[in-house]
Amino acid sequence: MANISNAINMSFRVDKSLKKQADELFKKLGMNTSVALNMFLSQSVREQSLPFTPSMEISNKRLLSALEEAEAIESGKIQAKRYQTFEDALEDLNE
Repeated sequence: MANISNAINMSFRVDKSLKKQADELFKKLGMNTSVALNMFLSQSVREQSLPFTPSMEISNKRLLSALEEAEAIESGKIQAKRYQTFEDALEDLNE
């Protein structure tokens, strides 16, 4: 990170809700948004690329189905499956 004499202010627009969510996340991680953005910029420069892979991929159908099932269980619409043994659970996963 730049020392205080080399630091400049940057200004950009971001959705208010996204900013709030990011602030909360970074606080949980023990830093503020400024530190997180400096980490992002430093990593980008070091790697000469984005430090993640941008993607337009949509989650596969199996994952989406599992997420929908989890939401239905959480909301009480359906009951969670129960198994007598670990092997029974594995068998169900392989179906």
